[in-house]
Amino acid sequence: MDLGLTDARVLVTGGGSNIGRGIVHGYAREGSRIVISDIDGPQAEKVRDEALALGASQVEVVAGDLTVAGVAESAVAAAAVSWGGLDVLVNNAGWSVPGFLTDDVDRDRWQKTVEINFFTAIAATQAALTPMITAKKGSIVFIASDSAFGQIRQAVYGATKAAVVALARTTAKEQGRNGIRSNIICPGLVIPEGPEAVGAASLWSVGQDAVFDDNQIAFLQKDTPLRRLTTAEDVASSVLWISSDRAARQVTGQMFSVSGGYTMP
Repeated sequence: MDLGLTDARVLVTGGGSNIGRGIVHGYAREGSRIVISDIDGPQAEKVRDEALALGASQVEVVAGDLTVAGVAESAVAAAAVSWGGLDVLVNNAGWSVPGFLTDDVDRDRWQKTVEINFFTAIAATQAALTPMITAKKGSIVFIASDSAFGQIRQAVYGATKAAVVALARTTAKEQGRNGIRSNIICPGLVIPEGPEAVGAASLWSVGQDAVFDDNQIAFLQKDTPLRRLTTAEDVASSVLWISSDRAARQVTGQMFSVSGGYTMP
């Protein structure tokens, strides 16, 4: 099915590593115009080159920390100024360090988790709404997590992702009158496909075992009906569908788990 995303103007936050990289690759295969916003400039530039090789019409990189005022506006402006508007925003920027709630006592880390997972989504959404409201159309996809429903070792992270769900649904209710759709994708655990899929600033840069070791992965798979882990490509395919006005024009305010059935919201 032609999703109608050829030359679509797309901004992907956290587009340099793992899930974000997979989403950028997905839009590239559709021939979209893509802005990659990421704190890791060198990794984002590598993904830009990959996206162009995969068929992206144009790719811009805006390197910067989205928790800093003005960076989200710069990322939106890269599309709005160069290409005359923004059709799709994917709020993917995220970060977590798994740990039991009783052990997670570092308040600075709580603050960092809130700022990266939640504040960046607020900032990017507010920035994107200006050109979308002017155009009377747009699609915003929020990457939340199955942790939003309550998962072991994900208390603070999951709470920030639950906040993202509320933000997305409020956006859908407020902006539907402007032709703007807002939806949520909740990925299961996504292991990077290789060292090329993560940059130095990625939470996975410390090594897979430091995030999820083999025993934890096996435990998760045992409780997953499809008995397989989610890939970045799985997430990207769902994002492409939900962002397409041709495929999902009447879908807004909805949440989809892409986890092999691990959760069924």
